Amino acid sequence: MNQPPTSDSILFNRVNLFDGKSESLIKNINVLIEGNLISKISSDVIDAPGAMVIDAGQDRFMTPGFIDAHAHLMFQLDMSQWLSADENYLAYVSTQAAKYYLHNGFTTIRDAAGNTFSLKKAIDQGIVEGPRVYPSGPLISQTAGHADFRRDSHPSAQIARETVPFMKYGHLAVADGRAEVLVAVREALRRGATQIKIAVGGGTASYCDPLDVVQYTADEISAAVEAAADWGTYVMAHVYNPRGIRRAIDNGVKSIEHGNLVDQETLLYMKEKGVWLSPQVKVYTFYPVGYNSEQMKKHDLAFSGIDHMFKTAKEIGFDKIVFGTDIVTDLQKVKDTNQEFILRGQWFTPVEVLRQATSVGAELLALSGNRNPYPGKLGVIEEGALADLLLINGNPLENLAILTEPQKNIALVMKDGKIYKNIT
Repeated sequence: MNQPPTSDSILFNRVNLFDGKSESLIKNINVLIEGNLISKISSDVIDAPGAMVIDAGQDRFMTPGFIDAHAHLMFQLDMSQWLSADENYLAYVSTQAAKYYLHNGFTTIRDAAGNTFSLKKAIDQGIVEGPRVYPSGPLISQTAGHADFRRDSHPSAQIARETVPFMKYGHLAVADGRAEVLVAVREALRRGATQIKIAVGGGTASYCDPLDVVQYTADEISAAVEAAADWGTYVMAHVYNPRGIRRAIDNGVKSIEHGNLVDQETLLYMKEKGVWLSPQVKVYTFYPVGYNSEQMKKHDLAFSGIDHMFKTAKEIGFDKIVFGTDIVTDLQKVKDTNQEFILRGQWFTPVEVLRQATSVGAELLALSGNRNPYPGKLGVIEEGALADLLLINGNPLENLAILTEPQKNIALVMKDGKIYKNIT
């Protein structure tokens, strides 16, 4: 693979800047990158002998690199392929998904289930192009939970632990009782998980669990939280329904994934406890490849709750909301991840959406504490922050739709001070 062009220092002149937090642009500013850090931001001329100079011009706008807080690099095969592919083919497909995310402007993702440990290493070593990866390791659930993809042809776990490829290759794990949950969590931490993901409610993709069911007892959830806390990190929980959300929060979970069917009382409880909401929209606008009629019904039910969830969040001032896509089963759909921006624009202003995808997402990532593989400031453009940034053709604070054409409008992608895409 050709290595991205590098320079010890890169100077961007005449930038219109969204710093990840501010309500408005900072216009006609100069930004100096030295190594992998943003070293200087000034309205005055920056003297940087030997630096690569990029004149942004008045029609290009700089933002922090985007953060997808709920992505799945390893899940881009349809259900039938998943059941027949070997782990090498899964890995090859995942490298393409990683490149798509990066070139769409996502310089960081929180991988919300999957055996991405080796892929992360390959990206960090420059072998494969891709975003920074915060791996969760396998989604962990109970028997008959969201990680249990056994069909009628599989025997009871009481007879034989026959597994489907999802489990065999380390993308999902079924664990029952405190002892098994502790083992599953500790195995993920052994491999390098930056946070742990469990399922405490039903899912649309899985076969045997309706969305209204609650999964894992309080003791099992506490076991996962305690094991993660011992390593200085946190637990995120897949769940749609209010009962499951409350049980997760009561036992120490810090991030609720999806939450589509949440009610106002439970959102207020989340706000009171400082718990994060990690929702998605785009993935519910289509049926993932291979869904049967029952999965489609669950998918429709999940989609039906999004409007109420976001309107209620706005009404009560709940703002610990991050940006995520959750695209699965279709590699080509990964190319369309940026449609999530304009879909969220139905409920949020452009600056709110961009904050969700930058500085707010970075706050959630920071919960990984000592397990954070990329110490430093992400999601902002300020002196001393990590040099993850984008140059965009057009002003996304005025028109989020420009982000839905990343091939044309995301002109430059920089991650860790290196340029990976440049059509300026």
